[in-house]
Amino acid sequence: MDLTLSKPDEIVKLLCGRLRKERLSQQMTQADVAARAGVGVNTVSNLESGRNVGFENLVRVAMVLGRAKELEALFAPKIDSLDDLLRYEKNTQRQRVKRSIHDGE
Repeated sequence: MDLTLSKPDEIVKLLCGRLRKERLSQQMTQADVAARAGVGVNTVSNLESGRNVGFENLVRVAMVLGRAKELEALFAPKIDSLDDLLRYEKNTQRQRVKRSIHDGE
């Protein structure tokens, strides 16, 4: 599914639904997931409802559901060539982003 034209709230709703379906397909209750993830049942409920929950808790629940590989790919660099790899490795050192004269207008 291409999400490039979706609004953030639409993506959240979609992902929350997928999270719930994944939990149910593994025949786990919210309490089961919460206990294994080391979070409260309310946290799992909030995740499935799209309410604001810390990113670490999302990671914990995803790991319990066996979805760590998907998280690993989330912000992986897009490297299509050797030049891309060299540019990525060069830019991994901490730098300040240079602002153009038009920023902040």
